[in-house]
Amino acid sequence: MSITHILLFVLLGLVAGAFSGLIGVGGGVIIVPALVFLFGLSQHAAQGTTPALLVPPIGLLAAWTYYQEGYVDIHIAALICIGFLAGGLLGAKFANHLSNLALERVFGVAMLLISLKMIFAK
Repeated sequence: MSITHILLFVLLGLVAGAFSGLIGVGGGVIIVPALVFLFGLSQHAAQGTTPALLVPPIGLLAAWTYYQEGYVDIHIAALICIGFLAGGLLGAKFANHLSNLALERVFGVAMLLISLKMIFAK
């Protein structure tokens, strides 16, 4: 891996981390499309790489900053983590049975629906 790629991956992490800290998005909205369109990974590889980012406590400093201001509900976060463990496993197993094209379409539809909801929210 070249130094340029290393720096670009770090920059991608910086941008995704900034957006995550700012508006709570990162992996699915920024990292997956960037890995596919900018770095040429398959949809499967991008979606498989992104959860691996969650293994270390990457959001720890952002979460701590919000926690200090009283904006973190630890109980809700813990419950979501429990569901996320099971959901991540089930989702990954299902995704591995889809073609790359089908997976890209599922991802695209999900992002479209989320964006429409956000755009037209009252």
